[in-house]
Amino acid sequence: MIRNVVGSVLALAGATAAVWSPFRAWYDGRHGSDYAIGDLFTGITGEDAGVLRSILLPFAFAALVALLGVVLRSRLLVAAAGVVVLGFTVLWMVRVGQAEGSLVVSGDGRGLGDGVANAFGGGVLLLLGALVMSGRRAASHRLPPGPPPTRPTLDGPPPAAPYDAETRSMPYAAPGRFDVPAEPPGDGHDRDGRPGT
Repeated sequence: MIRNVVGSVLALAGATAAVWSPFRAWYDGRHGSDYAIGDLFTGITGEDAGVLRSILLPFAFAALVALLGVVLRSRLLVAAAGVVVLGFTVLWMVRVGQAEGSLVVSGDGRGLGDGVANAFGGGVLLLLGALVMSGRRAASHRLPPGPPPTRPTLDGPPPAAPYDAETRSMPYAAPGRFDVPAEPPGDGHDRDGRPGT
């Protein structure tokens, strides 16, 4: 239970960071929402994209998948959302590196911005959330108790079937049926007084 709560908090924090990242500076002060989603596959251009056509789109999709994973307690969905965020972030870095010749980090607002850090951190938090979550447990199906054991157990042998010492009974017959009286103990003589053999 606690693992699911902690994992859910991490996943939601990661999804929030990922969705917020396109509204921050990604490279040379240019926001992530200015990069068209198509530029990640064809090459980075200087044209500004609309918000709905920007890299916000896959991050918003990943956030919805993560939210669904948290509701369903599905580690697989949360991990998939993290992979989507990290995958698009790395793809963006590759394309910008090809367009610029290299990627630089600078403290004066040039180079990689905090939007990339938010996206990368959000993807890592999503993966950590999936790792921490325990997920859903399969419902245990309890079988009804079976018959008592017929072999000896740690509690001792099973109780023996009742047997009357005075009568010889068939073990599976109804009580009183097929009972044959046992011969009483005698003095070694038969009924006529002759010694027994």
